[in-house]
Amino acid sequence: MKAYRWVIILFLCFFILGCAKARTYSLYLRYQPSRDFPSLQQKIGSTLGIVPFRDERPDTLYIGIHTPIQGVSSYFKSDPFPLERAIMKSLTEVLSLQGVKTVPISSWDGRPESLKAMETDSILMIEIKKFWTEGRAVYFKTNAKTSIHFVMHLGVKKEGKVFTKNVTVEKEMTVLRLAPEKVEQTINEILTEIFDSFFTDPY
Repeated sequence: MKAYRWVIILFLCFFILGCAKARTYSLYLRYQPSRDFPSLQQKIGSTLGIVPFRDERPDTLYIGIHTPIQGVSSYFKSDPFPLERAIMKSLTEVLSLQGVKTVPISSWDGRPESLKAMETDSILMIEIKKFWTEGRAVYFKTNAKTSIHFVMHLGVKKEGKVFTKNVTVEKEMTVLRLAPEKVEQTINEILTEIFDSFFTDPY
């Protein structure tokens, strides 16, 4: 009788898991600088034009997935959404605190020759090539890997040049349970690493 009871319990568990719907968690993305940038204005000027960032990933809806051993996967989305808006909003807030005024620019061809016609001291365009967290549960732990790849183009009028930085950062971790808060923390730490380095040495 006990054996039948366990069979029924296991059947119900699999049935519930099979009927469960995928959950989506919103992660609050925010670049929080760990230092000041005293020479930033000297290097890029007091006004920075911001071209709409381009999300060039195949799937722009999510920024990550957590796959359990059994049941349905959970997905992660950026907050604000979409991702390019979250990054742009965070950057403009930080730049304002650093005394750099940001001005929206509808488009830019990326050529040094076009900098002379710009009304700003510099112009920034970012291509998002990869922004993804992959978490997979194995037995009593979860392995997670976060990968972020940006290509940043900075045109500086006084230099008459366009500086391009190709930045890729990956972080792996093993946790008992992959909580959304942990994913959010890891992503924001990577954003801090990337942009702290960029604003310290934008060229």
